[in-house]
Amino acid sequence: MSTIEYNTDTLDPLLAAVAAAIGDMSPIMQDIGELLVQSSQDRMRDGEQPDGTPFAPRSQTTLDRYAMLGLTFGAPLNVSGDMRNTLFYDADQDSAEFGSNAIQAAVMQFGAAKGAFGKASNGASIPWGAIPARPFIGMSDEDQDNIVAELSEWLEEAAQQRD
Repeated sequence: MSTIEYNTDTLDPLLAAVAAAIGDMSPIMQDIGELLVQSSQDRMRDGEQPDGTPFAPRSQTTLDRYAMLGLTFGAPLNVSGDMRNTLFYDADQDSAEFGSNAIQAAVMQFGAAKGAFGKASNGASIPWGAIPARPFIGMSDEDQDNIVAELSEWLEEAAQQRD
């Protein structure tokens, strides 16, 4: 399993303030998890990485293979849309984790060299060609802004309940 952990100067103090104000952070972490899954699904649909750059395009060899197999396809990671549906989150009082349990998720996130996984019974390399990294798990600037807005709302609500 691979882990990408975010700790930022912007979010950490705000998280601490909300935790001090309300105590149980579980609902907030669930909100953050839902936000990150939804934004990742939206970016995958649009063919974008968390930093806003487009996914690496498919090679002509891949396009030819898809055509030979009669497959239709959209942006990378969107042959069927199933990859988007494998995104999930897990939240508890201290954290929100999100990712994918799809077998190909790590290869899509980090890429793989031709033959990185050995050879098939017919001697062909696995994968048969280099697969460029197409990061789809991550936090964009917009995600961070949305999390800040969500935390601010929780803080305002906690302050109103004290009044």
